[in-house]
Amino acid sequence: MRDSLRGSSLLMKFIDPLAPTKSDQYPFTSTPRGYTFTLLAGLTITLVSVFVGMNELFIEQFYFSYLIGWVFCLSISLGCLFIVLIKHLVRAEWIVSLRRIPEAASVSFPLLAILSIPVIISLFDPHGPYHHWTTEGIADPTSSHYDEIVAGKVAYLNIPFFLARIAFYFIAWTFVSSRLWRLSVLQDVTGDPHISVRLRHLSAWGLPLCAITTAFAGFDLLMTLDPHWFSTIFGVYFFAGAFLSAFCFTALTVAWLQRAGMLRGVVTAEHYHDLGKLMFGFVVFWAYIAFSQYMLIWYGGIPEETAWFKYRLQNGWETHSGILLFGHFIVPFIILLPRAIKRYATPLAIIAVWLLMMQWFDLHWQSMPVLHKEQAQFHWLDLSCWAGLFSLFVAAFLWRFSRHAIVCEGDPQLGKSLRFENV
Repeated sequence: MRDSLRGSSLLMKFIDPLAPTKSDQYPFTSTPRGYTFTLLAGLTITLVSVFVGMNELFIEQFYFSYLIGWVFCLSISLGCLFIVLIKHLVRAEWIVSLRRIPEAASVSFPLLAILSIPVIISLFDPHGPYHHWTTEGIADPTSSHYDEIVAGKVAYLNIPFFLARIAFYFIAWTFVSSRLWRLSVLQDVTGDPHISVRLRHLSAWGLPLCAITTAFAGFDLLMTLDPHWFSTIFGVYFFAGAFLSAFCFTALTVAWLQRAGMLRGVVTAEHYHDLGKLMFGFVVFWAYIAFSQYMLIWYGGIPEETAWFKYRLQNGWETHSGILLFGHFIVPFIILLPRAIKRYATPLAIIAVWLLMMQWFDLHWQSMPVLHKEQAQFHWLDLSCWAGLFSLFVAAFLWRFSRHAIVCEGDPQLGKSLRFENV
């Protein structure tokens, strides 16, 4: 009877890879009201933001605010995809018991592709954030809009090629993440240890593919907001923030699940300790990349490069730069330094929330000076767009996460992960 049920479940996975597979040992026991409310709240806030933001009075602000909120969600999904890829590639044992969290978050790219519609629309709007290089006649010497620097980049900075690149990125991310997800869920049903080998082989070529596309996505979505500026290290800077955000999202989710009565005895202080160490490590790595970018540009003294930092060190943006330095590096560095902080759910969850806020603040700091060069400011659309899009992202994550075992129970390394201890 059990073999028959397993066989039917396996058949369902081939017919419908998204079909739920229930687990008696590691079920999702929370009620669906939580993500239903999150979904409704996200839809309401997002629709209100779009409806109000598309008004001529707020249109420029809306495009920037929406882009920042959308890239924030995209960065978490990308960071979670890297966690899964690296886990399979290096056969990390400790993270197996909580791997389902980044797996479920990493298959959000179809949703994010749909939510990118306002970003795509902004390409064709003269009020859009990319108008510096999408304006008609920008590469025509006879036009009043001619820009010599942008004209030299027109082979790369043009709308058809931009859309083609974005489409390629999402196709690549969706294929890799959905394949990892489906094989992982299939392993829960079959218990086939050979699937771990297939996951590792997939990660071997998936990791460099996602690394390259993530770097170029950072160039395309954020660096091209100011097409006069360029930095070859910006892709790594974008990755550092995304990877750190993914660990923060995972730690926060684990803390919430245990508070709700799940993952008790599955995720221990040892797992929190490793999550905390990685959060600490990538706080330092983000600061190292940020300083390297600043130091090399300052030392080179090339006007096209230094202008980007000039706008962020005047007209009130210098305050934002200082907050980013202390909030994204110095404060979390000091807090995460003691061993005890990294071994308990509550303090780690608090610092995870803080760092996620700093990730959004960092994206705001990267983008908004392009719109508000004269005076630094926040707008209510900044918060509403972020709240709406992140609520939709979380609702989709919870729906997907609740449909399967919340622990990768078919992974042959699960036993070692449950007994994991830091040396």
